[in-house]
Amino acid sequence: MTYTTVIFDMDGTLLNTLEDLKDSLNFALNQMGFPPRTIDEVRQFVGNGARRLIERAVPAGTTKEDGDRCLDIYEKHYATNMQNKTRPYDGIIDMLKELKDRKYRLAIVSNKFDASVKALCKEHYNDYIKVAIGESRHVARKPAPDSVFTAMNELGSKAEETIYVGDSDVDVHTAHNAGLKCVGVTWGFRSREVLLNAGADYIIDKPMELINILVNA
Repeated sequence: MTYTTVIFDMDGTLLNTLEDLKDSLNFALNQMGFPPRTIDEVRQFVGNGARRLIERAVPAGTTKEDGDRCLDIYEKHYATNMQNKTRPYDGIIDMLKELKDRKYRLAIVSNKFDASVKALCKEHYNDYIKVAIGESRHVARKPAPDSVFTAMNELGSKAEETIYVGDSDVDVHTAHNAGLKCVGVTWGFRSREVLLNAGADYIIDKPMELINILVNA
């Protein structure tokens, strides 16, 4: 198998976004009069898009109307505060430089809002990644494979030459739903055990370990 293409998840894989997610979530919860959530709670809530984040974070019995209002407050706050504390994980830039030097085609697919995904990609990875796709009404949310198919189409890549990299069970299922092998990363929002149980094909502890998988496939 010769890989030409790598598709990455964003949150928990390329970027540590957890603190900014927590801050915006707790801002919205506070505005609604709801109790705040801890960093460990937010870590478990993220991965399925903003609406599911809010649904998991608000108190049981919250009405749909209040949930929608909380989501709207969260979205507006995050849009202007998503760069406060968010940073690439250690080793990510070096890995992307190596992939670029080796002429791999690269993309991001995420369940974060599409505008946020594109803005964060441009800010942190514009030299390496040109295709970034997030949640929108035009593309079904992961673990549906639609965003992966869209990315491969934009890159001009086929499934048999593409591998997927992510940090969660959602990512493993997304990859497999698209017919791709999945590399699970342990530095993100989920544990090695979660990745193993989900069926990750490979697991790596440091970004540069991805290169070994690609060249030895």
